[in-house]
Parts: sequence; structure tokens; C-alpha cells
Amino acid sequence: MSEHVETWLHNRTSTADDWRVEDLLPVKQQSVAVILPALNEAETVGQIVKTIHDELYGSLVDDLVVLDSGSTDATAEVAAANGARVVPLDGVFPGLPPLRGKGEAMWRALAATDADLIVFIDADLRSFDTHYVTGLLGPVLTDSSVHLVKAVYERPLVEGESTVPAGGGRVTELVARPLLNLYWPQLAGVIQPLAGEYAARRSLLEQLRFPVGYGVEFAMLVDTAEMLGIDAIAQVDLGVRLHRHHDERKLGRMAAQILQTALRRLDPHLHSSRSVGQAMAQFDRVGHDFVGTWHALADVERPPLVTAPVDEWT
Repeated sequence: MSEHVETWLHNRTSTADDWRVEDLLPVKQQSVAVILPALNEAETVGQIVKTIHDELYGSLVDDLVVLDSGSTDATAEVAAANGARVVPLDGVFPGLPPLRGKGEAMWRALAATDADLIVFIDADLRSFDTHYVTGLLGPVLTDSSVHLVKAVYERPLVEGESTVPAGGGRVTELVARPLLNLYWPQLAGVIQPLAGEYAARRSLLEQLRFPVGYGVEFAMLVDTAEMLGIDAIAQVDLGVRLHRHHDERKLGRMAAQILQTALRRLDPHLHSSRSVGQAMAQFDRVGHDFVGTWHALADVERPPLVTAPVDEWT
């Protein structure tokens, strides 16, 4: 590991215990929104929203938003009952047809609030505590040179009665980390580059492109480093993260979207000139044959909000 990465790792890594709410309130000078992009997360979203609402809303947190991406379960109802402001996906920019994907939800959610500081929290967490919010906000509230704060945590892979202590970051270890070490080595010290929990300044987020799918976290990290330098990024150890895990098929599709995002940034001409790669084949054995299923891969990036033709979409 390079000396600069080692220095960054030392200077820009902290733990949630370093940031207590009673210490952050006196230095809070900007408005804060917590955003949960959600799709069919009725089982977990209520407790997360309730905890934030009961312990932080009205003091450290000024806006609590659940961006519902068309859930078919009771996600919206549960979130609203526990104190969230629920915004449907097509309720933001109603003149712009919505696309499916996490990045799309985040981009529209950003437009649905005017808060200065944004904290994104995944809605499928089973280990949520308010230290997620206070920990992520600590560096941006106390250091004006920090613009993006990524979560760090252990991600155990729980399958039935079996637990693999660090087995939950499979796409990170197989795709994201190799890409970063090979092509963006200045980011080699980022422990959880695909973490779904992070805080950022609105002034940064409004300048970033948002891939509509699962490439959004990778893009945000790389683009922030390219735009502002590695020292504009910090990371905070939140402990252990328990959440719903995806099967290998879905992880494969997520990995493909991250590769798309990386290729677009490494060689835009090569990326744009390719006529294939917008779908991914996955195979199952049926009898004596293998049958392929094609899955479309989102390859759209929403423009920075500061340049978006908002008037055309409202």
C-alpha cells in the first residue's frame, strides 16, 4: 500500500464512537436529511424509520424521507406510520418516465429534499442503530474539507444457522476492489467502496452523475475522488452490518453494472462504441439442456442536478 494511501487511511478513518450526538448538535449549522431508498422493505423499514424519528428527528435530522420505488408490499404505509415522509418514485419529476434501479431512486430522492447534508441508509438493515447516522455525519459536520463519508463495517454472511464472519461483501471483493486497486489506486484504502450507507454534501451530490442501477456507489466514490481528491472522502467504522443477502445470480447482475460504470469512466469512447453488453445471459439446466435467460442491464446515467433540465420534467 502506498504511503499516501496509508496516510489517508490514518487521517480519514474514524469510528462511530468518536461522534456523539451531544457533541454534534452544537456544531450543526446546516440542514440534514436522512434518505432511505426502498423497494418492498416493509419488514425492516419501519424500525429504522421509527428509531431515527424518535431519537434524532427535530434535532440532528430535519427531514426523514423514504423514496418508495413502487413497492408492492406495505413499505410506504409502514414507513409513513413510523414518521417518514414517503415520496413515490414518480412523484419527483413526474414528466420524466422513471427507470428501475437504486441509483434512480437516490437521484430522485436528492431532488425531493433541499437539505444541505444528505445521509443515505439502506432500508433492508437488520442491525440499524442511530450511531449509523451520527457516525456518518460526524466528519462532514466538523470538517469543511470532507464532502463524502463512507460506512465501514463487518458484513457477516448469514445462511440459516451458518455465519461466515466476513462473507457478505462478495461483489466488493471480486469486482469493486480489484477495479479500484488497478485503475484508481488512490482509493485502495476505502474498506467498503459499495457501502449503501454514506453521508455527503448536497453541493457535491448535485454535481455528480447517477447511474440508475447498482453502479451508483462505485460512480459516486470514483467521481468524488476525481473531482475533489481523495482527502475529500472519509470513512467511519459502524461495527457490524446485518441485512438481506442476494443470491449469486443477482450479484452477477450487480457486478455487471459496476463493470459498466467503471468502463464508462476508464474509456468513454470504447464504452459508447459497443453495440452489445446491454443484457446478460444466465443459464439453468432444464432436463438435458441449458436454457438461458436474458436480463437487461441498466446503462443510463442521470445528469448532475445542477445541469438537469428540471423545468421540462415538472
